[in-house]
Amino acid sequence: MRLVLVGPPGAGKGTQAELLKTKLGVPHISTGDLFRAHISQQTDLGKEVQEYLDAGELVPDEVTNEMVRDRLAQPDAANGFLLDGFPRTVAQATVLGEILAADGHALDAVLEFRIPEDIVVARLLARGRADDKEEVIRHRQQVYRSETAPLLDHYADIVVSIDAVGEVDEIGERALRALRGDR
Repeated sequence: MRLVLVGPPGAGKGTQAELLKTKLGVPHISTGDLFRAHISQQTDLGKEVQEYLDAGELVPDEVTNEMVRDRLAQPDAANGFLLDGFPRTVAQATVLGEILAADGHALDAVLEFRIPEDIVVARLLARGRADDKEEVIRHRQQVYRSETAPLLDHYADIVVSIDAVGEVDEIGERALRALRGDR
């Protein structure tokens, strides 16, 4: 199964992806993890990525596109994947479509995690990361609404939406039921 997970920062996409990857037997590919690997290795790309993240901005498409293209070419992603954090824009979605089409594939679904902004702000403040200041969090929410939410229209035919408020296991079961079509 080839899935894209969409939802505002703090909606629980990464947590759910970790559960879903086991149930679905596909790798969880997080652009956040790709970025953090480059940052921790202090690569030039990692230093560039850190500047954008510190400002609550999106990393430029050309950088992200190449990281994802390389990751999807790895053998463990040949039969499917859960993409978390990519695509974030319609332009990136177009590139993803081209990457998949080159191998004769397409996305199976886009799983949307719906959650009120105040809940995600509280979640992110509670985790206490250095970049989780309320003004940065709210800015990222605005960036999500303006840049990423349009993906839901772009992928309208394959969007599966779930309520992302609740216990982790409960949300995971909702996601699996929705992907199976048992709403």
